[in-house]
Amino acid sequence: MIFIIFFSLVFITTFALWKYVRLKHDVYEYTEKLDNTINYMLKNGELKTTPYENDDLWEKIYEKLVRLSHLYTHKNLEISEEKDKLKELVSDISHQTKTSIANIKLYLEIMTDESDFKKNQEYMRKMNGQIDKLDFLLQSMVKMSRLETGTIKIQKQNVLLADTLAMAISNVVIKADKKNIKIDVQYDEQLMLKHDKKWTAEAIFNILDNAVKYTEVGGNIHVVVCRQELFTKISIEDTGKGIAPERQATIFTRFYREPEVHDKEGIGIGLYLAREIITLQNGYIEVQSQIGQGSKFIIYLPNRD
Repeated sequence: MIFIIFFSLVFITTFALWKYVRLKHDVYEYTEKLDNTINYMLKNGELKTTPYENDDLWEKIYEKLVRLSHLYTHKNLEISEEKDKLKELVSDISHQTKTSIANIKLYLEIMTDESDFKKNQEYMRKMNGQIDKLDFLLQSMVKMSRLETGTIKIQKQNVLLADTLAMAISNVVIKADKKNIKIDVQYDEQLMLKHDKKWTAEAIFNILDNAVKYTEVGGNIHVVVCRQELFTKISIEDTGKGIAPERQATIFTRFYREPEVHDKEGIGIGLYLAREIITLQNGYIEVQSQIGQGSKFIIYLPNRD
């Protein structure tokens, strides 16, 4: 009997020791694999998916690490692209600013030696144009700063949508007049809608400003407001150059500018800001366009919160 008890104790002790050594080895192996895998990921190495060899803990952990690796690589790519866009933006702003300042200096020098009143008036007009460009750049940078710091605060009130439209159109009408672009508006003067008047006007202005910018002299812009069952629809249609279908998904991204229009003023945040403002009010923006046939931007704002 004593022999059996002794043998049992020896067996249990030996088995426990073996399990301890095995567990220690497994933990060490898992830790080493995990350390090597994470080090590989940190060196910008994307993990490859491997088929299960054994349905064990490490295979499950590795699968999660592969997913994390894909997200990590994708995020790094986004950050890299954002940095490239930011560098291009800074270069673009610097170029536009230097050009405007150089032109203003040139006009001032010419006016100093010019006695003809009419010519000086023309130089003054050109200087005002350059000052407007500088003001536009400054306002754009202020908007960009608000986006970065998250200081856009939506405060909805039930107000006349007509007043919001008037605010937006009044800020773009001078630019439209300079290009002889007609802005036609159809809306219900008594239509009330709960929305943030200031920021919604900013969103509408940004779309209108784009429409004026990319519509040729003598073109037209049609603004139509229609109240539907769930949403109030604000349609802004122009007779501009249009947008290629493959680019319509990217025009709302921050700093995006079409390659062939870098001679136009701007830094590529207008449409991005417009979408953010409308999204913050539980709405959305839709775009319909074809090259050479103009563009239609449709803002949908909910009738109820």
